[in-house]
Amino acid sequence: MSSESTGARQLPVVTPARVIAGICLLLPVVAMLWVSSYTKATPELGGMPFFYWYQLAWVPLSAVFTVAAYLLLRRDEQARKAAAGPSFEKGVSE
Repeated sequence: MSSESTGARQLPVVTPARVIAGICLLLPVVAMLWVSSYTKATPELGGMPFFYWYQLAWVPLSAVFTVAAYLLLRRDEQARKAAAGPSFEKGVSE
């Protein structure tokens, strides 16, 4: 049975918001795995070598990117529900 015969509209799985959310989640991982980019002592920040303060800076940055990904995905899911209409919500509960 095709989606046209049931009246359901096929929504794309990959959307720009999901791609951006994936990039937001991937960026901190790549930054920490690319060790050669931060294995140096200079520049120092408050007497702390670059190696340490760079890694510590990624703790709040990772939180910001994670929140951004969450908000993008939540907005995308709300748009999907609105586009699917009331049949989407009924179909889930039945």
